[in-house]
Amino acid sequence: MSTPSSSRISVLAFGAFGVGTSGYIVAGLLPALTGELHVSATAAAQLVTAFAIAYAVGSPLFAAVTGTWERRTLLVAALAVTAAGNLFAALAPGYGTLLLARVVTAIGAAVFTPAASAVAAQLTSPDRRGRAIALVFGGLTVALIFGVPLGSLISQHLGYRTAFALVAAFSLASALAVRMALPSVAAPPRVTLAERFAAGRDPRVLVMLAVTVLGCLAAFMVYTFVSPLLAATAGLHGTAVTVLLFCYGVGGAVGNFAGGRAADRWGSRAPLLVVTAAITVVMALLPIATATPIAAGVALFVWGMATWSFSPPVQHRLIELAPGHAGLVLSLNASAIYLGVGLSGVVGGAVLTSGGPLVLPEVAAALTLAALVLVGTAWGRVRAPREEVAVG
Repeated sequence: MSTPSSSRISVLAFGAFGVGTSGYIVAGLLPALTGELHVSATAAAQLVTAFAIAYAVGSPLFAAVTGTWERRTLLVAALAVTAAGNLFAALAPGYGTLLLARVVTAIGAAVFTPAASAVAAQLTSPDRRGRAIALVFGGLTVALIFGVPLGSLISQHLGYRTAFALVAAFSLASALAVRMALPSVAAPPRVTLAERFAAGRDPRVLVMLAVTVLGCLAAFMVYTFVSPLLAATAGLHGTAVTVLLFCYGVGGAVGNFAGGRAADRWGSRAPLLVVTAAITVVMALLPIATATPIAAGVALFVWGMATWSFSPPVQHRLIELAPGHAGLVLSLNASAIYLGVGLSGVVGGAVLTSGGPLVLPEVAAALTLAALVLVGTAWGRVRAPREEVAVG
């Protein structure tokens, strides 16, 4: 199949923006959620955990169940479910139903993100694959730049329900855009469930999934509780935190595209070593580096840039290891991402309760150091010949 125009892949990024905002928005809504629902910050953070666990379980499961669906139809359906979940969240009468709404939203996101990444990789030449994946993930970073801060701002004035309703509307618009702009993409031939999960038993794939879990756990245990962290280090609240979330998101966008280009130019391992080392240093210094508003802005920009340089080389490596099962390994990686995110609410909440917000970045630095050791010592070689990338 011929390489699509960048505008077609941009439509996938458009959808990823809606999905990403759906997943990350709780960090920006945390003060509004605690105030309107009358729950603690730790309890509100479990909305992140509910989303993440549903995503982690649902991604490989639904990748198998929908393996023979035409890809455009699958992407549209996934965005429609995401929209429905956000609308449910906007209308949910209480905390329990809001948790359920987050599960529904996660199912749509769990299907969309790995499928969109696999389609972008399948429609792109190997020498531009890292950039294509980075473009899709660019939608997630734009969600951090605009979606989360805007949600935070809206929640301060109109409540968290309005923020969820707007995300629902955008997700529905994304579904329509994908249906209109993306060409039909055939599903791969039917394979058994055992065949689908064979690639996941490769020790080299398992190493990369472990690296993903550690990296995402570290990043999101701090990001989810960034409001209490900035309150403790620089006395910042409200609009100031919104501005700093914007700085993080801009850094994330820069890092995402830099990570994709680096993977195309130098392969996966060297960029991943550099990025993971950088994240470790930034995390360790974060309590000191966020002592003033200006310093905090710079620190969050660098933190976002380092963190979001992480995913493109990881996904590039996974496709390199299992090009014939790209959809599967990317769905497993999506599960690993959200397993880390889900654990972040639990681990971060425990650290926040026992040690306070200043301890969060130090624990995160220890986790990324463990990921760095894994990348450095347990990489493994690619022994299989290159295959055509499969979207299922």
